[in-house]
Amino acid sequence: MPASLLATKLFIPASRPELVPRLRLVEQLNKGLHRKLTLISAPAGFGKTTLLTEWIVKLRFSSSKENQNANSIAWLSLDEGDNDPVRFLSYVIAALNQAEGKNAILGKGALSMLQSPQRLPAEAVLTALINDIITIPDRIVLVLDDYHLIETQPIHDALAFLLEHLPPQMHLVIATRQDPGLPLGRLRARDQLTELRAADLRFTPSEAAVFLNHGMKLNLSIEDISALETRTEGWITGLQLAAISMQGQDTSSFIQSFTGSHRFVLDYLVEEVLMQQPENVQEFLLRTSILDRFCASLCEALLPDAENSGQETLAYLEQTNLFIVPLDNERRWYRYHRLFADLLGQRLHQKASSSAGDDGIRMAELHNRASIWYEENGLEIEAFLHAVSSNDIEHATRLMEGGGMPLHFRGGATPVLRWLESLPTTVLDAKPSLWVMYASALSMRGQMSGVEEKLQAAEKALHGIEQDEIARNTMGHIAAIRALIAATQHQTKTIIAQSQRALEYLHPDNLPVRTATIWKLGLAYQLQGDLAEASRAFTEAISISQISGNTIIEITASIGLGQVQETENQLHLAAKTYHGVLQLIGEQLQPSGCEAHLGLARIFYEWNDVDTAQKHAQQSLKMAQQLVNIDRSAACEVFLARLKLSQGDVASAAATLTKVRQSVQQHNLVHQIPEVISAQVLTLIKLNNLSEAAHLAEKQELPFSQARVYLAQRDPSAALTVLRPLRKQAEAKGEADKYLKIIILQACAHHTNGETSEAIQLIREAMGLAEPNGFIRIFVDEGLPMAHLLSEAAAQGTMPNYVSKLLAVFEAEAQKDDLSPSQQLVDPLSEREIEILNLIASGLKNKEIAEQLVISLNTVLYHNKNIYSKLGVNKRTLAVAKAKEINLI
Repeated sequence: MPASLLATKLFIPASRPELVPRLRLVEQLNKGLHRKLTLISAPAGFGKTTLLTEWIVKLRFSSSKENQNANSIAWLSLDEGDNDPVRFLSYVIAALNQAEGKNAILGKGALSMLQSPQRLPAEAVLTALINDIITIPDRIVLVLDDYHLIETQPIHDALAFLLEHLPPQMHLVIATRQDPGLPLGRLRARDQLTELRAADLRFTPSEAAVFLNHGMKLNLSIEDISALETRTEGWITGLQLAAISMQGQDTSSFIQSFTGSHRFVLDYLVEEVLMQQPENVQEFLLRTSILDRFCASLCEALLPDAENSGQETLAYLEQTNLFIVPLDNERRWYRYHRLFADLLGQRLHQKASSSAGDDGIRMAELHNRASIWYEENGLEIEAFLHAVSSNDIEHATRLMEGGGMPLHFRGGATPVLRWLESLPTTVLDAKPSLWVMYASALSMRGQMSGVEEKLQAAEKALHGIEQDEIARNTMGHIAAIRALIAATQHQTKTIIAQSQRALEYLHPDNLPVRTATIWKLGLAYQLQGDLAEASRAFTEAISISQISGNTIIEITASIGLGQVQETENQLHLAAKTYHGVLQLIGEQLQPSGCEAHLGLARIFYEWNDVDTAQKHAQQSLKMAQQLVNIDRSAACEVFLARLKLSQGDVASAAATLTKVRQSVQQHNLVHQIPEVISAQVLTLIKLNNLSEAAHLAEKQELPFSQARVYLAQRDPSAALTVLRPLRKQAEAKGEADKYLKIIILQACAHHTNGETSEAIQLIREAMGLAEPNGFIRIFVDEGLPMAHLLSEAAAQGTMPNYVSKLLAVFEAEAQKDDLSPSQQLVDPLSEREIEILNLIASGLKNKEIAEQLVISLNTVLYHNKNIYSKLGVNKRTLAVAKAKEINLI
């Protein structure tokens, strides 16, 4: 569990043996286990948490008694600080792991996604978590206590998604004072919801009698019990407070005077309870009421001059049953009953506002002491919340800035934004860096529309301020955020201008922001095609990141460097860089992991290690799908389609590319379209549908694809006309990868055109560039024309070892083709017929096949007739069966 999470929030409260058994309610909870959700919704003081602890004990005992595997119980006590989706989901994952035991690794991928520098949708995180939960053989119950403290809609949405896709062995329980923002109506209609309300939870007369006379050690008559039960309406906390107040009193007189509404009665009883305590205990209760949970040393920090130690006072409170709840078995951490804490807080405020002089209770001082304690114990978010409550802007700002790694990057975006939103403009103007943090936190949450407004406010506030180091650093941070906004929109000129300004103004010691800015410069140069500058920037960012321990930037800059190395045909260096990224990431699920695996897939394919390439591509696709990253999923699918094409599986490649093209168009991924169309053009050439291939290449303005079509049409002169300006352009820009592909295609065109000397000269240049980094597929994928050209190069003694290696691959490919299933038939199926046969096997009707292949229905029927004849069958089903029998599909 991450160190910044409080382990006590995951402990199931201890069940107290003296409490009243609630067998009727336990039975209802047991019956609801087959549904998705149990909702226990009632006002404070109705025993929701106590009921759950009793039920859990009985549930575990029942499983053990019946020789069943024990139910795993994951418990999470929520508080206001959990309104940040990252923090909430981190606690949920921690609770599930605690339930599964010390060696559990449940949700490891989901947790790494939450820690990713790129904000990922909650659905992606939950999808990864759900996939892990499905592997658990036994039932797991997740209890969310005090859910009414959650007000953030994205958390409600995330929980709704979890409920919609809840694994069958999982059950969710929510205890709350008010109904949550979940689709309860739909769950009721589907019989997926069990509900317990205040009317169910209140004590019956018999339960009230057991509680008062046995649990609270009173000796009340039936009449007195009935009167109390009637006046409290079975409200458990009211009865408990009454029982405490009656200790040592004339019970009949007390009960006769015990009237009024819940709030009036509670105010009266708390007054009675507090007034009966020693003054030092009253002081302890009031001062510690600002804490959601506490331990002895934390209490001592708030009461440094107390006569008794914190542990002694806590032991006394537990002994006297003063609404204190232990949170762990070691009796280290506690909390007050929620309602009791609320009322103590009210009295503390009253006393603080009426106190005067140095002897009075100062709320700010209490919160400040709590903040210092939390900070010293590594609980930064709790420290920040108390600093905010103390109105100590300097302290809160320091905690928010986090020594270079802002708190909103570490799960605190919601409390940070909430605080900044609450500050008056005068406070923000007095400290312009707060405006900058405001903009940064908004960008972290993906709320980009409000970022520029905050940056302009920061600039306005900086006018007239002395341009010292702090002011200059703030100006640099403003430019760095503007560079980030430009990076999301691929505005290269703006990225470079703002990044250069940021580096000019940022303090030399501000390594986190400086390193991120240098990485953004590298990205801009990469987008511009200035590979030398991109490589320099990425290398510098990596170097500084390694010194400062900024793993996030080291990973992202390494991906950029690997891509540049690929573009420069430095395959061995690129592979080393990508492997380094995977080592840094480990088992975390990050978008950079997708990029590294896909980069390795491209490299291993080029080295003709097709199996390894396929494994990396499939791993990249799996990660992209878990991250719900449509863009990266599309890139992986295109690569895998090209892989299928190289293996002769043209029909599958065509089907995949059709699906991908629809996806990228639907999601407006414009930058992906050229790559998809290029692969489709290759597929159409394989299918000999040259007219459609030419149309696509021309429509999308893809000159390289047009040159391929011209070669397929036996028009090498037209291909050369297209390739000449492309070669000059690639040479001028230093695009080594494009240059190599172009001269290889030029060599094929010259050879087809009968210009052997020109072809040999170009292929010799291409091999000289390709051999040091082990290129193979770039030659082999050109097919027989390249094989013939290499044979002629071999005859002239050109690079004999390399040529022999390439020709050996051609030989192996040819042997595979000789053993193709289609050759087992007397009259082999054509490529088009195999394509249609695959579509028939996938379940498409003739009309759908015609639409997908853009041919007429009559043409499909004609091909079907030929397929049936060649396979010796007369039905679609028999054709598919025969084709599978001979491994044709």
